[in-house]
Amino acid sequence: MGDNGCVHELGLLSGVVDVVVQAADQRTIRRVALRVGARSGVVPEALHAAWPIASLGTACADAELTVEHIEATVWCPTCAAEQPIDEFFALTCPVCDTPTADLRHGREFEVAYIDVE
Repeated sequence: MGDNGCVHELGLLSGVVDVVVQAADQRTIRRVALRVGARSGVVPEALHAAWPIASLGTACADAELTVEHIEATVWCPTCAAEQPIDEFFALTCPVCDTPTADLRHGREFEVAYIDVE
């Protein structure tokens, strides 16, 4: 990761910090947990690298960042089931090879929870 490797994630985390600080309402923040989908365009390692910078001087400064990875899945009408797709994100069912554009999971970028005192 170069110097600009986490600029995108830093911008996202700045928004997360703003929301979390407001939600914590003056309480001490111990942990911030995010859910990040495989197709969100967000790199979890870059989130961890950018967290100290994004949280510096805020109520999140001493908080731990936890990132839950959400795999990408599609709905297959042939199998009538949700199926995980591989890292190449082909929008076809990995079981029966039916094409599908019904992406069910993988785009998430959300605050899952915060731990406060």
